[in-house]
Amino acid sequence: MVDQTRSLSPALIAFLQGDVSLTLACRDAAGWPTLGRALACEVSSDGGRLTVYLARTPNAALLAAVMESGLAALVVTKPSTHHSVQLKGRDAAVVLAGEGAGPAVAHHVAGFTRDVGLIGFSAAFSRTLMAHDPRDLAAVTFTPEAAFDQTPGPRAGDPVQP
Repeated sequence: MVDQTRSLSPALIAFLQGDVSLTLACRDAAGWPTLGRALACEVSSDGGRLTVYLARTPNAALLAAVMESGLAALVVTKPSTHHSVQLKGRDAAVVLAGEGAGPAVAHHVAGFTRDVGLIGFSAAFSRTLMAHDPRDLAAVTFTPEAAFDQTPGPRAGDPVQP
């Protein structure tokens, strides 16, 4: 569990903002899961809050579920190693993507492209997968209350220390 009186560790922050794949998930009112590919993740200056950017139109159901429930789960995976961490929050809100969204998304897409390139995927593949309209960005912000190792193997599901 993440102690809300502390910020995330520098190592976890570096991982979140590294060359990773990001998936944001929630559940709708009927309990059905909904998820979408996120385009970037920023950590607040105090290390205690995440802002996740994603394309608004293709993720309309996910954004509606977040607005309805306030729940969010972010899975962060380094494709070349499968190292994965899941962060969960119960105070999620959909907010306007600010001026920093464009540079954050460009930085993240470049990093993602580098990492999947290590395992044989082309830059064209990455551009297609991460394609979005920069005028159609949304942001989900939340405080991570729990963090879990999601790397395949014997520690999958174990809590991660911040």
